[in-house]
Amino acid sequence: MSRSFYILAGTLVFFALVSATLALAPSSLQPGLPANASLWRTVAMFLLLFGLASALVGVLTHLFEQVDRRGEEARKAARRRQQEGRKP
Repeated sequence: MSRSFYILAGTLVFFALVSATLALAPSSLQPGLPANASLWRTVAMFLLLFGLASALVGVLTHLFEQVDRRGEEARKAARRRQQEGRKP
């Protein structure tokens, strides 16, 4: 599940970089596109923020999955030790 958030974060950051590049490009290179640089900077900023938030969610998801997996392994090991202790 966390892999999906990492892919989403990478895509959003890529598009943020593209938007930031368009903000720096002269309007003659952007026929048919909005030439307002502040619009591109704003879009880049929001895409970057959403990308970072998605990466944070991916990291937290991965950490909680790891904690859950290790807790399950510890419960299985404890159960195995209890069963071995009961055998004569």
